[in-house]
Amino acid sequence: MHIVTLLTNPETPSLDPSLVENLRRAWGGGPAVALAPGVASEFPIPEVPDNRWQVWEDLQPLGVDLVVQPAEGRRKKMLLADMDSTMIRQECIDELADMAGVGDRVKEITARAMNGELDFESALTERVGLLKGLPESVIDEVLAQRITLMPGGRELVATMRANGAYAALVSGGFTAFTARVAELLGFDENRANTLLVRDGKLVGDVQRPILGREAKVQALAEITARLGISERDVIAVGDGANDLGMLHRAGIGVALHAKPSVAAQTDIRINHGDLTALLYIQGYRRDQFATV
Repeated sequence: MHIVTLLTNPETPSLDPSLVENLRRAWGGGPAVALAPGVASEFPIPEVPDNRWQVWEDLQPLGVDLVVQPAEGRRKKMLLADMDSTMIRQECIDELADMAGVGDRVKEITARAMNGELDFESALTERVGLLKGLPESVIDEVLAQRITLMPGGRELVATMRANGAYAALVSGGFTAFTARVAELLGFDENRANTLLVRDGKLVGDVQRPILGREAKVQALAEITARLGISERDVIAVGDGANDLGMLHRAGIGVALHAKPSVAAQTDIRINHGDLTALLYIQGYRRDQFATV
């Protein structure tokens, strides 16, 4: 048995019940359940339809995301999340670079690295090198003035933790940012790279080893082993090429507003919904979300 979930942006709830009903009938599905009126609905089907991705493409212009996944075990015991452009709207290194006057150059490298065109570690080293001499105090300025949370993040973390799950923030970014974001959102732990500082200024390098794609996979393996759970018990979310390893290993891997080349390599792609989509695809109803 599989579950079909239809989702849209909660800020503009536009999921037409007739669309849900028409697809349910076309695919021979069971009774539909509205998880949140106008935002998310689901229904069971006996097997994955051959035209799944064609229907997915047809729904994209309507602002509707389509997810098809096995029904068994979809309520997860752990959240493993990327930070930049996932739990927050920005790329922290791009914001620091903008303050350093090298924003355009760094943004270009970031975009190519997240799209999988460049080796992550080399791209990170090059970008951090361009920050050399930037006052450490700029980090607090960026946090206070430029970093905004992705909608639905607080609800996602709070609801999963209220239901006994563990939440880990694992980023190729920097601990100076993950520590603050993890605190704001209620994560149990966070891992990232450490910017090296000397005499109050960035030295243009990070502490080794660099946390990249393989380190995220390693975090998945280490944390699940420590908790005594399976990697199948994890829902992971990210947007960049360096997230693909953990997205493929986790029980559910979600490409959230991801680069096209990244989304193309994943089965669950959320382009219109926010982070609460991760709750809906686990079967949570809106009235079951934790209060934040």
